[in-house]
This record gives sequence, structure tokens and C-alpha cells, in this order.
Amino acid sequence: MTMSPSPVPDPYEVLGVSWEATPSEIAAAYRALVRHLHPDAAHAPADPARLTEVLAAYAELRDPRRRATDDRDRPAPPPGREPISIPVRVHRRGARSQPDLRVGPVRRHLH
Repeated sequence: MTMSPSPVPDPYEVLGVSWEATPSEIAAAYRALVRHLHPDAAHAPADPARLTEVLAAYAELRDPRRRATDDRDRPAPPPGREPISIPVRVHRRGARSQPDLRVGPVRRHLH
């Protein structure tokens, strides 16, 4: 009995982002899922198969060339069907009015 290869999951569905997601939204979703699924996380049961899917999906979507090639080869999603999304906060840094204050070590010379 030969086993047929399992279908490759859609990386957008795995990460829970839409097809129009920006790279920062993809990275934020990836970080949130890895933080939740990591075996050292006390709040989640270990799920190495799901974690492997998330790592593979992010590896595919983080490279712009690979993402464009895969998007071109993948059929369009059915209309009205959005992937299951998880709440992700994307922190955007605004323009700062003043530069950061940086202080180095203080040296005292005793004569």
C-alpha cells in the first residue's frame, strides 16, 4: 500500500493572514503563532506538527521572490473566503520628535 503525499497546506491559511497581507503582518502573525505553539511555552500543549507547518509557511512567505512565484502558480482563492485569522497587533513606529538619548560609561581619572 503506497501512501499518497499529503496536500501542501496553503501558507496564508496556516499563518491566518489574507492574501493581501503585508510583510510586517505576516511576520507578526508568525511570531504570535510560534510564541503560542513553542514547546517551551507554558500556556499551550506541545504540537510539533502544527509548529512545523507554521515554520514552513513563514519560510515560503517571507522571501518576496518565492512568495511572488508561489502566488502566480497558485489558483485564486474562492470569492468571499477569507482565512481564519488570529488577532495580531502590528507596532508601527512613528516619527520621533527628538533622537534617543544614548549615554556611555562614565570614567573617572584619579590623579
